[in-house]
Amino acid sequence: MSEARVRQASPFRFISETVPDAIIFADHAGLVTYCNAAACEMFGHADEAVLGRPLTILMPDRYRKAHNAGLARFVATGRPRMMGQIVELTGERADGSEFPIEISFSANGEGTDIMLVAFIRDITERKRVQAELVRRAEQISALKDALERERDYLREEVKAAGAFGEIVGDSPALRATMEQVDAVARTDATVLITGESGVGKELIARALHERSPRADHALVKVNCATVPKELFESEFFGHVKGAFTGAAKTREGRFQLAHEGTIFLDEVGEIPLELQSKLLRVLQEQEFERVGDDRTRRVDVRVVAATNRDLAEEVAQGRFRQDLYYRLNVFPVSVPPLRERSADIPALARHLLQRASTRLKVPAPALEPVHVERLCAYDWPGNIRELQNVMERAAILSRGGALRLDGALPTPPTAEATSAPSASQLDGDAIEAALADAGGNVSRAAQRLGVTRQSLYRRMAKLGLSGASTNAPSSG
Repeated sequence: MSEARVRQASPFRFISETVPDAIIFADHAGLVTYCNAAACEMFGHADEAVLGRPLTILMPDRYRKAHNAGLARFVATGRPRMMGQIVELTGERADGSEFPIEISFSANGEGTDIMLVAFIRDITERKRVQAELVRRAEQISALKDALERERDYLREEVKAAGAFGEIVGDSPALRATMEQVDAVARTDATVLITGESGVGKELIARALHERSPRADHALVKVNCATVPKELFESEFFGHVKGAFTGAAKTREGRFQLAHEGTIFLDEVGEIPLELQSKLLRVLQEQEFERVGDDRTRRVDVRVVAATNRDLAEEVAQGRFRQDLYYRLNVFPVSVPPLRERSADIPALARHLLQRASTRLKVPAPALEPVHVERLCAYDWPGNIRELQNVMERAAILSRGGALRLDGALPTPPTAEATSAPSASQLDGDAIEAALADAGGNVSRAAQRLGVTRQSLYRRMAKLGLSGASTNAPSSG
């Protein structure tokens, strides 16, 4: 409306032309009889393009039928539905674009003398601010959840780090392993750490991370043997709220938490075959989707895996994907069993004895040459983990006095055990009998047969015994 028109208008029109909200009058047929300047600007129409036109030209098609029906009912019955209420609807501009509005109706007169008045406010900015507040609240909630998850991971890491503490020893076998670690640590190559259970594969993974350019970021561990099959994707990749029963809130997966750091896939050979393709994808493409979400996310993660299985044999037996094996086995690092690094046993025993005594709050007993001789004479099938348990039992039994290995160190193998056949000589009947006696536990069966568990697994696989796939080695 022009300035001259405003000056000449009635007081009501003067006010209506200067307020920021849209004001529109319509008759009983829904035809516009007046619109103020704010309405013309809001909807992108000149006043002459609106006057005498149906009010419905200001709304999307999907609302017009309901509007016309409501207006006809009001004219016929005099019973309004939304009169006096402030409701949120959608307006349509002259160019066809839609925008959110807040509108209230009032009416004067009856029947064909009714005059409808609509007061309309553009709430686009309000909606934008509300959406931004919701987005930020969700972002804060996600960050809070992520921090809680990182806190939990850090607790796990501190607990795990306390298991063996640090790499101790200077034997030729250990030096060869650490030379491999030094050679690959500063690269982003995927590393596969192999070795028997209890040799300290996690310590090697930590050493790789700490000597890498990613050391300032997280080292996130996943024990693949403990992840339930139905929760594999959620644990690895996360999920959105409501993705499945029990998904009460959005959760980040461990790959996301390891972004720019290292993820350690312990016991990677335990991942079910049908789920291995999902892991292969994230290793190859560094991208994934959360469960229940179609948004693809990218991560920058260095992968270190560990296993006490012979993955090449697992591939041959059809229990592990060949392409995943090749993707993991870019740079293999073998960790020697304790029996092959007996020169490290004295230093390891003293280290573990000191840690155990500190934890138990008792003085650390001295490790005498006679103790070292006994420790070095033992075969240590459980490797460093077994040595740790022995030294902790010894610290408890010693009670701050002289070191007592009796009752702490396992009894030496009998002559019958030492003369047992090698694994390659065992037949299926002997293995099945040992498994039956051991209640299906492969470790105990191996002890009864006088062979290592890994050797027994290989022999079982060669003979096609089902226990080879159902009694997996424990983590380490």
